[in-house]
Amino acid sequence: MPRAAPTSAIRHLGRFQLLRLLGKSARTMLWLVDDPQVDRERVLVLPRGRPPEAQSLQHWLAAAHKASRIDHPGLLPVVEVGEYDRWPYIAYDRGSAVTLAERLGGQGLASTELVPWALQVLAGLAFAHEAGIAHHDLQTGMLVLAEGGDCRLMGLGVALPPPAVGSGLQAQHQAAERDVLALGLVLHHALAGAPALDQSDVGSVIARLAPLGRDTVRLPWTGMHSIPEALRAIVNRATDCQARQRYRSARTLERALGGWLKTEGESGEGPIALLLDRMRAAGLLPAMPGGASRAVRMAAMERERTIELAEVALQDVGLAFELLRRVNGPRSRGALGAGSGTILTLRRAIALVGLDGVRHAAQALRPWPGPLGEAHADDLARLVNRVRLAGRVAQWLRPAGYDAEVVYLLALMQNLGRLALQYHFPEEAAQIRRLMLPAADGEPEGPGMSEHSASFAVLGVAVDALGQAVARHWGLDDAVLQMIRRLPLTAPVHAADNDDDMLRLSASCANEVVDSQGLPTHQRAAFLLRVVQRYGPVLGISLREVQLAAQGLAPDKVASVDGAAPACGPDLAAPTPAPAAPQTAGQACSA
Repeated sequence: MPRAAPTSAIRHLGRFQLLRLLGKSARTMLWLVDDPQVDRERVLVLPRGRPPEAQSLQHWLAAAHKASRIDHPGLLPVVEVGEYDRWPYIAYDRGSAVTLAERLGGQGLASTELVPWALQVLAGLAFAHEAGIAHHDLQTGMLVLAEGGDCRLMGLGVALPPPAVGSGLQAQHQAAERDVLALGLVLHHALAGAPALDQSDVGSVIARLAPLGRDTVRLPWTGMHSIPEALRAIVNRATDCQARQRYRSARTLERALGGWLKTEGESGEGPIALLLDRMRAAGLLPAMPGGASRAVRMAAMERERTIELAEVALQDVGLAFELLRRVNGPRSRGALGAGSGTILTLRRAIALVGLDGVRHAAQALRPWPGPLGEAHADDLARLVNRVRLAGRVAQWLRPAGYDAEVVYLLALMQNLGRLALQYHFPEEAAQIRRLMLPAADGEPEGPGMSEHSASFAVLGVAVDALGQAVARHWGLDDAVLQMIRRLPLTAPVHAADNDDDMLRLSASCANEVVDSQGLPTHQRAAFLLRVVQRYGPVLGISLREVQLAAQGLAPDKVASVDGAAPACGPDLAAPTPAPAAPQTAGQACSA
């Protein structure tokens, strides 16, 4: 590609006096110029070489005029589209603004300063993409920072599509994805304080990443500014070495960054606030098919059958959660005379609200599947089945003496975030699942993301944080909030200091056993072995019991058929008697 003549040889471009080169890449350059026509400084953005022929020049000018007509607060307004001596340019007002490249220096920016600027640019970039216009050479110098805190993108329409990109809808998608990758590299540079791969030209870095190259770009762990974990996950996803893991549109990156900023700033907005708002309209979950109606029929019987009714309610995850919500709020506990402890059995909840309360709770649920379409309803049904299996596994593997219903419900509640995500954010849940998938057979790429990182990358907040927010909204106390927080896969398992710790470990172990079924077949045996190595000394479980539970088989029943003694206590088919007083976190052992 032809290069521009050196500064010493070119001092003017038409009426413009060239003052200083602000930036350049292999495809574009930015000049600070003086415009005597208006007696003020402007910025000219030009291609690095003249169009080779008159037809190419006219094509460039037509594309630039089209791009200049896109009006959005995230895009810097164009002052002039023109050419001199076959050098085409787009002119912008300089004013008191500086480019991000000028602002950065070598120290980088704080995340709370950078992200609002990035969101403004992403909104403008998404608007341009939706109009069919891509940038094609997004660099740090193309972001313009004004004194008022606004950040806008310039240079739209300067770089024509590279030869490798054809025409049509597919080419537009490819160009848009390349722009999003480029902006991810700009964010990387701004946070790290240095360009990725020590290349100031973003286009040169892209050429070294998949699918064109094999280099990897990850944010460093040290620098002038700390980078929050969630933001790190978002930016690393934007530049991921696996092309399939990256953001596919400016809107998805904008949503992730926006969710992080609103949650980080505690502004009362973001995914958590949106979730709580949607819960007010649609509840946490819909009624399971047939479950709530059966509970209503049972509650209509003259003779109170609390234990039988609790068994029915436990099969409907939405109803079980609704009953716990109704009895655990501070006002509810006072009105029902339930004391100050958190209630963790449906037996006690039903005894407190009465049959009318059960009826009202069941009738308050949205019929299955609520607002979900067929495909998303199938996804929710599969997740509910997995969660219920986790509850049964927790019963099978719990140490002797612990209440079956309590450990069942805790295993369910460790999935509050997953369930809320699937019901209220089904598209985002699908994105997270895709990011967690390993590369297809034959691809030279690595494993998928962890659920934790994928959730940060999509929502800007962890799935577990959604579950914690729901539990706080219900009024559950700090002890229960800790018990429903799953033990991280990398955390060591220590001896339980109290009953709360034992219940948390039992539920966490059960959820890991069930999650093993989502792994590739060749990885499951090793994963289950690690589960036993971690939890076995504390819970007293064997590899055989864990393997059976992973297949959905109750180890004690299989052991009984084999002539061995049962390894676990009874499950919900033979529930323990209801206690006379409300069960709290510290009273979870059955008598």
